[in-house]
Amino acid sequence: MIRTNGLTKIYRTDEVETTALNKVNFEVKEGEFVAIMGPSGCGKSTLLNVVGLLDNPTEGELYFLNEEVSQYKEKKRTNLRKSNIGFIFQSFNLIDELTVYENVELPLLYLKMSSSERKKRVEEVLDRMKIAHRRKHFPQQLSGGQQQRVAVARAVVTKPKLLLADEPTGNLDSANGEEVMDLLTQLNEEGAAIIMVTHSPSFAEYSHRIIQLFDGHIVTENIQKEFHL
Repeated sequence: MIRTNGLTKIYRTDEVETTALNKVNFEVKEGEFVAIMGPSGCGKSTLLNVVGLLDNPTEGELYFLNEEVSQYKEKKRTNLRKSNIGFIFQSFNLIDELTVYENVELPLLYLKMSSSERKKRVEEVLDRMKIAHRRKHFPQQLSGGQQQRVAVARAVVTKPKLLLADEPTGNLDSANGEEVMDLLTQLNEEGAAIIMVTHSPSFAEYSHRIIQLFDGHIVTENIQKEFHL
């Protein structure tokens, strides 16, 4: 599903050049769950942004669904991203002015889906995330755990092939964190590939494989459990 070859990302200003990713080679198969760990500033979020087609690499190749996409223009990246990739962020990134229902519906509006199909999809995913009773509430009226459930619902309502989770449990207590990890495990078992950035060794153990990044390099890869296509 994802394959990189010599993936490099350099940020430049007038005075400073920072190498966030340095010739990264890795692969994620369809349906695989991969955790990425490493100290702050090692390139974890940059890797997610590039793999998630939010940003282009400076050098190297990025294959997504057997397409070389590393230098796609913004419009082409957006079209590929919105129907294939879901994002879950540490800070939830919900829109305060929209209700729970409207936040979850938003990605489907971008896909120009019919109102009846949107309604069906949103209601299904709200039920599944056990948040349907809060459908008319606004994000600020919810607990942190509830907000992350809404964020997960929004990420999966398009039925993406790939879920990218950047510290999805970072703002949650341990009980809510475990609930989110159980949800991600269920989604993975149903076929979604997941790449998750985390600082938590215990939550990383939910994955099939743990990749350790340091200074923009992959330094180790540890298989946690057998992965079968």
